Amino acid sequence: MNWIFLIIAGFFEVAFAFCLGKAKDATGLEMNLWYAGFVVTLSISMGLLIKATQSLPMGTAYAVWTGIGAVGTVVVGILIFKEPVTFLRLFFLTTLIGSIIGLKAVS
Repeated sequence: MNWIFLIIAGFFEVAFAFCLGKAKDATGLEMNLWYAGFVVTLSISMGLLIKATQSLPMGTAYAVWTGIGAVGTVVVGILIFKEPVTFLRLFFLTTLIGSIIGLKAVS
């Protein structure tokens, strides 16, 4: 069950990075709402990470959490923020996914 909490925490990490990206391009009330979304999603992500580390090794949980966040944030950047897609970027993204799977497999 704690692996599920950890995966969901990683998705909320992507959500708080997305909120930061949207806040950067907004002004006034809209910017404040995106920052509020950042605080809420950050809190949920951290709470779930704390819950997951009650039974998972801290090093593994943190690495998987940041890995999911990194992969998800790159994908969101490509799909929503129109960041460049290059062979090397996709190659290293693939190696990162393989590393996350490897950590899960050996834990």
